[in-house]
Amino acid sequence: MIAVIQRVSEASVTINGAVKGQIKTGFLVLLGVTHTDTDEDVTWLSKKIVGMRVFNDADEKMNLDLAAVGGSILLISQFTLHASTKKGNRPGFTEAARPETAIPLYERMITQLTTDLGQPIQTGEFGADMKVSLLNDGPVTIVIDTKNRQ
Repeated sequence: MIAVIQRVSEASVTINGAVKGQIKTGFLVLLGVTHTDTDEDVTWLSKKIVGMRVFNDADEKMNLDLAAVGGSILLISQFTLHASTKKGNRPGFTEAARPETAIPLYERMITQLTTDLGQPIQTGEFGADMKVSLLNDGPVTIVIDTKNRQ
């Protein structure tokens, strides 16, 4: 699993002209699932995201997590994070999980993030054509790949 975590002042996702999810302070998380991902990847990644200390404390040091700032999460599925660009100019997506694998793991991530954060999260819609808007705060953008834990 690959997660691109962006610290935001606000973010939203619109589908067919209607806002599906929106947050103020928190994380916009773009999630890419590959065919070898498991529930264990979900559990590990969720704890990593929720515990990420990248919000400023009173001394302007990135030292606070989501709970400390009352932050929220907007989770968006994004298979293109597993794009292969080795050959030519048209990316290949063979490493991205097929929907029958990706959807249950995406749904499990929603549940796990909600549990770990202690509040419901906002989401997009798997497979939909989504318009994502954000105001990146910092900017702070962190990439985590569950296959590179060491």
